[in-house]
Amino acid sequence: MGTSILDALNVRVEGSGEKYLVLAHGFGTDQSAWQRVLPYFTRHYSVILYDLVCAGSVNPDHFDYRRYTTLDAYVDDLLNILDALRVPRCAYVGHSISAMIGMLASIRRPELFSKLILIGASPRFLNDKDYHGGFEQGEIEQVFSAMEANYEAWVNGFAPLAVGADVPAAVREFSRTLFNMRPDISLFVSRTVFNSDLRGILGLVNVPVVLCKRHVTCLSPPPWQPT
Repeated sequence: MGTSILDALNVRVEGSGEKYLVLAHGFGTDQSAWQRVLPYFTRHYSVILYDLVCAGSVNPDHFDYRRYTTLDAYVDDLLNILDALRVPRCAYVGHSISAMIGMLASIRRPELFSKLILIGASPRFLNDKDYHGGFEQGEIEQVFSAMEANYEAWVNGFAPLAVGADVPAAVREFSRTLFNMRPDISLFVSRTVFNSDLRGILGLVNVPVVLCKRHVTCLSPPPWQPT
């Protein structure tokens, strides 16, 4: 990134508490996903918000296809943000892809994290022998094909399934942020996420973890327990 990472990823710090809290959004959204809960945290924390480089709110020129082939590059971004802000220690809330980014970051720099609160975390989405990730490879390939064939139609069908058709405001908001993403970047990140297998790193996490299971949707992974 040619510009400062704080500028490139739209980093904001809200609140003036002595303790730091990071709110990291999931796939298909941006930091606006936290807008309804943010006021409850700014009373007590200095809250750090940022957009993943794949978010539609970020200049797509910052997305390097060679660099973001694994979640490690997203971990680099998170740690670079914390270092740029001179954060000595923080609590971290991560949703979806950001849940696993937080876990990887805590393994690399455990002293930076007091605890991890992980929402809808899954180390692997694909089923495997003796492991239920929730999806077969063929099902995921159908998703990729639909995204590639007609991204607009895919969003219109996917958004209500993902967040619940009975919450129209949430469907509209999720659709908005999905449409903001460049389709080729959205597909590339989807492939990265669904082809990831991070089961082997779970036992390396040494900071306290709180797992939050979402209500069941088409992309809700089954609950897993740290070993």
